[in-house]
Amino acid sequence: MPINTVIVDDERPARDELAFLLKSFPEVSIVAQGKNGLEALTLIKEHEPDLVFLDVEMPGLDGLGVVKRLMDRGVEMPQIVFVTAYDHYAVKAFEVNAVDYILKPFDKNRLAKAVQRVKRTVEERASQVERLETLVDKLGATAQKPQSNQPAKLLVKSQSRMLLIDADDMIYASIQDGSISVFARTAEGVSNYRTVEEFMEALDPGVFWRPHRSYLVNINHIKEVVPWFKSSYMLKMDDKRASEIPVSRAQTKRLRELFGL
Repeated sequence: MPINTVIVDDERPARDELAFLLKSFPEVSIVAQGKNGLEALTLIKEHEPDLVFLDVEMPGLDGLGVVKRLMDRGVEMPQIVFVTAYDHYAVKAFEVNAVDYILKPFDKNRLAKAVQRVKRTVEERASQVERLETLVDKLGATAQKPQSNQPAKLLVKSQSRMLLIDADDMIYASIQDGSISVFARTAEGVSNYRTVEEFMEALDPGVFWRPHRSYLVNINHIKEVVPWFKSSYMLKMDDKRASEIPVSRAQTKRLRELFGL
């Protein structure tokens, strides 16, 4: 599995040099580059990278500020390797759980050590995720809730109306900024559930699956599985828009299990 990587540095020559050196490491796949802290936050949210090479000193929001902002938001942290011209930042780097730091000008041997350290950490994390998924599957198989003969009803708010829809008719839900938007065959609206966890408890876990942290789908309404960038996948749903839902890397194994890929 490639180590999807984002490079963020306010100096274009530094970004170009680092990208050039990283071409020597086939396990590293550069998915995006940014030039400041705000772009770093956007790119990390968009690409969910495994690794970010992050310049410490940038105008505005610096590298340390980016990591603290991510921690405050409670997002899943990528592996961070700080890039700096001053080694006195090393202590601060490890205080915010950076995997490593490299100094400018870049040394290829030092970069190789940082990449190997990241690779071990990513592999260990992937192994932990697989063990947790197996455990959850086993617990779910032994503790299934009895299903009612009547289809569950979901309340959705659409403009000034409050509509009831059958859970089986829900195609997918989108989770954004604490709000759950429901898209069904006959209606669209906002769910009255306050959290995704509460919402999922009201649904059949054998039918509804969370392929990405921002989406929940009814697997019976998946029309097509589309191979995507770097061994990832998109789900094309059978709604009028033919909506496309991303599958996170952590959920790729579950996708293969569901459809025998």
